[in-house]
Amino acid sequence: MIEDLRKDIERLISLYETEKHRGDELAAKLVVKEAEVVKYKQQITELTKQIDRYKLAGAFTSDGDKAAAKERIDKLIKEIDKCIRLIAN
Repeated sequence: MIEDLRKDIERLISLYETEKHRGDELAAKLVVKEAEVVKYKQQITELTKQIDRYKLAGAFTSDGDKAAAKERIDKLIKEIDKCIRLIAN
């Protein structure tokens, strides 16, 4: 009877260690996936901004000079960013 209890305890300890190891692996994978989510969200934000810029460029150009419009928009964005930095300081 004592020997059976010892075997059961050893088996439970082994199962516990296996599950603990599995839990640690899953936690590590979760950290990696969360970092990927943050990266992809940033990428989505940047792409959305790019789309908005292109839409705005299309709105500014009636003669089809998209390069000049993009240059004007980029200049405006830089000026706005500069103003925001000045306000923040």
